This record gives sequence, C-alpha cells and structure tokens, in this order.
Amino acid sequence: MDLQGTVAPGLEPVAQAFADNFRHRGEQGAALTVMRRGEVLLEIWAGTRDKGASRPWQADTRVNIFSAGKAFVAACVLQLVERGALALDAPVAQYWPEFAAHGKREITLRQVLCHRAGVSAFQRRQDDKVIFDWAAVTAQVAAAEPWWTPGTAQGYSPMLFGWLLGELVRRTSGCDSFDDYFQQQVAQPLQLAAEFGVGADRLVALADVGVLAVEHAGAAAGGLAERLKSDPRGVANRAFTNPISLLVGTNSRAWRQAQIPAANGHASATALARFYHALSTGGRPLLDARHCDWCWQQQSAGADRVLATPLRFSLGFMLSQDRPDCRFGTGARGFGHPGAGGCLGFGDPDRELGFGYVTNRMGQSVLMDARAVRLVQALYACL
Repeated sequence: MDLQGTVAPGLEPVAQAFADNFRHRGEQGAALTVMRRGEVLLEIWAGTRDKGASRPWQADTRVNIFSAGKAFVAACVLQLVERGALALDAPVAQYWPEFAAHGKREITLRQVLCHRAGVSAFQRRQDDKVIFDWAAVTAQVAAAEPWWTPGTAQGYSPMLFGWLLGELVRRTSGCDSFDDYFQQQVAQPLQLAAEFGVGADRLVALADVGVLAVEHAGAAAGGLAERLKSDPRGVANRAFTNPISLLVGTNSRAWRQAQIPAANGHASATALARFYHALSTGGRPLLDARHCDWCWQQQSAGADRVLATPLRFSLGFMLSQDRPDCRFGTGARGFGHPGAGGCLGFGDPDRELGFGYVTNRMGQSVLMDARAVRLVQALYACL
C-alpha cells in the first residue's frame, strides 16, 4: 500500500489511521481530504481502483458515493429557494402538477428535504430498467403513494428523494437535466470532480465498487442487510430493493451513465471536502452566508421509520448526533451525509472545516462505516 499526497504537520495520526484501514480493515482503494479555513490540511490517497487491483488510485479518482451525493442535490434545491424559483413551504405539486396524485397534493418541499413526506419507496413493483430512464422513473415518482400521512412521521427516502428533487430542479431552473444544473451552479464554481451521469469518455477512469470481505464488512446488529431482512414487505425493504436493480449492477455502464441523484453521484474525496468547506465558511459561491444555517438548522428528529434508528435532519442533510456513527465533528451544528458502504462528507461550521472520504470497498453499516469513524476520531484528536 503506497500512501500518496500531503499531510499538514500534526495530522500524521490521521494518515496513520487511513493506512491502518488498508492494513487491518480490508480497504482496497480510498482517498481522504480535509480542508479548514481555506487551507488543505490533508489530501491523501492509496490503493487501487479496479477489480483486478492493477490500476492505482489517483488524486482525482471518482467513485460512486451513493447517498453522500444527496448533499449535492440539497445544495441545488437550496440555491433555487434562495433565488426564489422554489419556496420551502409551497406544495411540490405547484411546480409539478402530476405529483399531486394519490394524496400528495399538500406535500411541501420542506417535508421532502427533511424526509417527512412519506414518499420513501415505490409501493408498486417497478421494472428493473426504469431507474435508467429519467422520464419513466419521474412519472412513477409522481404516481407514487405515500406510506403514511405526509408530515406525520419521519422516514428516510434512499432513492425517490433524488428523482423527486432532481425533477424540481429541472423544471424550475430551465436546465435540460439535473446534472446540467449541478455542473453549472455547483460543480464548476467550486471545480469539483463530481457528476451524475458519467460521460462515455470518463468511464474508464472511475473506481470499481466492491464489497468488503466478510471479516471486515461490519455487518453487526443493526446493519443494512439485517434491516432489510427484518422488513421483507415493508417500506425499508422496498426502499432499497424496488426495483432490484437498485442493489446490483452499480459498476455497469447503464448505472454510471444514468442520473440517479440520490445514489449514483461519482465524486472524489476532494470534491466532497471542498463542497462542505464552502458551506462551512460563509457559503460562497453556493449560498449567501445568511442562508447557510439551512444546512444545520434542525427540521426533523426522531425514530426513523425506514432506517429504524434515531436521526436528525436539516434541509437535505443529516445532522450530528452524540454517537460515533453519526458524529460530524464535535458540535451540534455538524452536518453531512454518509453513503452506503462507507463514503462520507461533512461540514463543521464551528471549526470551519470540510471533510471528504471515499472508498471502493463497501461495508454494511446503516450510517457511518467503522473506517470513516476512525478517521474522524483521529482527526478531531489532532485539532
């Protein structure tokens, strides 16, 4: 394992924790970037990015970050709210009339952003290929039925969140697609190596995703696989397995080139760190400083009906809790989002810090993977 990059004096224990993930916890390829107050404190990478373990990881290697990409979706929506194209307490159906079907007429944008809309999964069985067709899948979202009365409970939306909000971005921004808006208003201003729907010429540079070996997978009680088995016909199982193509084929060309905003963003560690650093240090160029607290101001909290664990949400971001697998820094204002399998991005406005970690070996944790937890702990022990 050849660790590369730069480490600021005093942060050597963080680099050691990163290296230990390779030596002891099954890491194959990964990168970690930490920015604070305009300075890159640490930017390191190691390992390989392909199934054959022959292609070295690079500084700008992009990997599927799964739900960590929801933060990018939220930022797009909050920009449009700031500009007056969307309103937090307006019904989604005001911008998307078809969405009013099956009891969804009064669902607001705020409820969607903080996972209180009840639109957490498709109840009707979906064709495997529908997730690769934007028009087809958003039509199914518009026709979906809520799992409970909207606004009465919190239930994480693993997949529909992205298509629902992505369609609102498309409809209200004038852009041809969600990723067009994301590139123009988020990725390009910050020079982020991140996208939804990877171009054919860039596919070869992506990292392949695989699973950790059993001895490293972290499938302890409460892991995602256990959660799905315990709820074979309920909302949690449907949220991740309807259609089944949500669970398989994430290295396929079809998955990588589709736009699945809640789950198939491909990004580098530095992209995540730079994004969260901007939001934690005044917002520019993403948001005006007076609106940055949208990112960490609590909108919903409680036992989550999908993930079966207590969660706190702001407008599109998970919020820090006093537990290792959901601690984004040391203060209550920490905000971020883990991705299935291990990737993590978060911001700490109290420390003016942005953190990004990506990996191509997936664990089974519901929230932060044990590898990410150790990196965060090592970092804050040094600050």
